[in-house]
Amino acid sequence: MFFAQYYLDCLSQASYMIADEGTGRAVVVDPRRDVSEYLADAEARGLTVVGVVNTHFHADFVAGHLEMADRTGAWIGYGSRAETEYPVRHLAEGERISLGDVTLGIMETPGHTPESISVLVYEHADDTVPYGVLTGDALFIGDVGRPDLLASVGVTAEELGAMLHDSVQRKLMALPDEVRVFPAHGAGSACGKNLSAEKSSTIGEQRATNYACAPMDREKFVALVTEGQPAAPGYFAYDADLNRRERPLHDGATAPRPLSPEDFTRLRRAGAVVVDTRDPQEFAAGHLRGAVNVPADGRFAEQAGTVLTPDTDLLVIAPENRTDEVVTRLARIGFDRVAGYLRNPGDALRELADEVAPAGRLTAARLRTALAGDRPPLVVDVRTRDEREAEGFIDGALHIPLSELSARAAGLPADRPLVVHCAGGHRSSVAASLLRHHGFEDVSDLLGGWTAWSLATDRAAA
Repeated sequence: MFFAQYYLDCLSQASYMIADEGTGRAVVVDPRRDVSEYLADAEARGLTVVGVVNTHFHADFVAGHLEMADRTGAWIGYGSRAETEYPVRHLAEGERISLGDVTLGIMETPGHTPESISVLVYEHADDTVPYGVLTGDALFIGDVGRPDLLASVGVTAEELGAMLHDSVQRKLMALPDEVRVFPAHGAGSACGKNLSAEKSSTIGEQRATNYACAPMDREKFVALVTEGQPAAPGYFAYDADLNRRERPLHDGATAPRPLSPEDFTRLRRAGAVVVDTRDPQEFAAGHLRGAVNVPADGRFAEQAGTVLTPDTDLLVIAPENRTDEVVTRLARIGFDRVAGYLRNPGDALRELADEVAPAGRLTAARLRTALAGDRPPLVVDVRTRDEREAEGFIDGALHIPLSELSARAAGLPADRPLVVHCAGGHRSSVAASLLRHHGFEDVSDLLGGWTAWSLATDRAAA
């Protein structure tokens, strides 16, 4: 048996290839949209991808099922409840897929979404105990999939939670302790609230350590798994819907279009949004007015999907030699409307000097002085609720998580200075630039975020 996990850190997303090396037949599970890595591995090992399985309609990325089917002729498999615009093979409870001696088994595990399935992997067709189970978003390491996302229109979180209780407590926990668990996401994903950084586990380990796997009745389970979930990024509903649809294929060979300063300016004035992916310090030194800063280092795609919209033309400013990477990462969440990128941004920004401005940034000491002054700024805390409750907060700060900032920006005062902060200073640059994009003029962000503020407070109290 050939078994490989492909882990994408920036989306905390795992996909898998399973093959019988005797027959050369392979299946890819939950592929991302840029599929070249899977195809290169298959070719290098003499494998033919015959099927692509999605464990559910993913909300946090656009799956690569259409790209894989186009490149290989493979069938596309979903759970029996899935409804799509493209032809699929509906996979029902108990169905077995033979790759040779290596065999896959289907277990319907709804709850994160109604159509969710898990895939049992048998190294040999007559094995009574599976080698492992690919649990999709039903069971994570340390958590279970959240049942409250908008991926399932018309089904309530309570209804999905009840399904998830049955899937986890009665089906997955009925597997032997030694069965390996391979989930679709890890720590950092907004698909759950307590995901581990571990990439795999066993049923026995989860039975012993995962709060949601401990025996409990349905009511208690639903209350536990629905409580305290983080706000979902705005693009989740869009991606979940897009994964159902026939859509344009992603062509990784098509490079984005380089633009002169003149063409860049023309498109910008026509309404295209500039996404500047340089680090916050570079951005603060000088950026095009109205540009949204989403640094390429970090959880770029998720943050871009939180503050940008997929129906808007985008113009990219990227660090040197990273334009293709940025465009690919946008494509992974279905943001395909990249009109082009600014060629040689350092030189171009000097040429566009009349449209370039610095970004205001305050140290903790300067913010403390400003708060004690005659015209104190309004502090906007863009951390998550859990971060704020666990770490503390600045007195008088207004709490608006970054995922809610676009929707709530209109309620902020336009005649008062704003200072934005997060935990360490990364998200606050994103948030401050977003507010400037929405027309707020006097916006700064706190250097070092809450960490810097709390250290300065401790020193002052010592």
